[in-house]
Amino acid sequence: MRTPTTPYLRVDLDRLRRNVRRAADHAKTNRFALRPHAKTHKTPEIARLQLASGAVGLTVATLGEAEVFLRHGCYDFFIAYPVHVDERAAERLRDLAERARVAIGIDSVDGAARAGRLLAPYGVEVVVEVDSGQHRTGCQPEQAGQVALAATRAGLTVRGVFSFPGHGYSPEGAVAAAADEARALATARDAVRAAGLEVEVVSGGSTPTFAHADLGVVTELRPGVYVFGDAQQWELGAARPEDIALTCRATVVSHAGGRVVLDSGAKAIGADRAPYNTGHGRLLERPDARIVLLSEHHAVVDVGDGPLPPVGSRLDVVPNHCCTAVNLTDELWVEEHGLLRPWEVAARGRNG
Repeated sequence: MRTPTTPYLRVDLDRLRRNVRRAADHAKTNRFALRPHAKTHKTPEIARLQLASGAVGLTVATLGEAEVFLRHGCYDFFIAYPVHVDERAAERLRDLAERARVAIGIDSVDGAARAGRLLAPYGVEVVVEVDSGQHRTGCQPEQAGQVALAATRAGLTVRGVFSFPGHGYSPEGAVAAAADEARALATARDAVRAAGLEVEVVSGGSTPTFAHADLGVVTELRPGVYVFGDAQQWELGAARPEDIALTCRATVVSHAGGRVVLDSGAKAIGADRAPYNTGHGRLLERPDARIVLLSEHHAVVDVGDGPLPPVGSRLDVVPNHCCTAVNLTDELWVEEHGLLRPWEVAARGRNG
């Protein structure tokens, strides 16, 4: 087995399994469906672990991700955004639907009609997206019935309604965002029913709002980052340091300026930094340390009081956003009982 050189992304397999099991147990106890978002890990072994633990299928961000996971034995996908269905997208969706259960998001009457013209005979289902407060995509909740009815008239099967409470990614924002999501989804569900249609699925969720979702409204949740955790979730309180399963193993290359310089720059850990992040990343074993300067290949760390780790020593960096860090590497190095083995990030770069 070859040994990776730093920087590399390391997965603590025990923590990963524990995170997957905890979410699966929560879903089973509270009787909702878990459909995890695979854009976080992009890795077939992790998808299979989630499915074996009770997930009903995968959420994906792109057709390309679905195509990769299908090749690796996954057969139930929700592409959770309003897919623009042109001839090429329709061809790919038809190919997927021949071997898997597939649903896509829609959020407009025009989008529903276009999807119906190209997909109606092929079994691709649709889920109406509503805006619950992030203001990215989704129709207004009270318009969900109109969109669903347009899809039905175009020959499509409407599975239900969904939303993404992305505004829960803010300090103290998760509880309020989950409440916004519940109100929006309840309004959308009722609007679809008022149009004379059944609602099989009311789908929501994100990692920050996962524990706060209104299970009297939602029937399905789609968290992604929960499998790994990252510095964003740490600072939002959605993950504890002992839950974080993915880090970037980095080497101390310098003590210039009396600080620690690591070989894990933005091309290894990603450049994301949300307004609430207190640095460009954190150190797992030094909670007070912060990455204060990030370039392409180096990270400068203020470790606070105490001696500097020696040049040549290795540290575990917690990326701010694990999803973008994973998309920068070909392999995750999975550690179990002190041994490392690579898992291919098979859906890396499949952005369309």
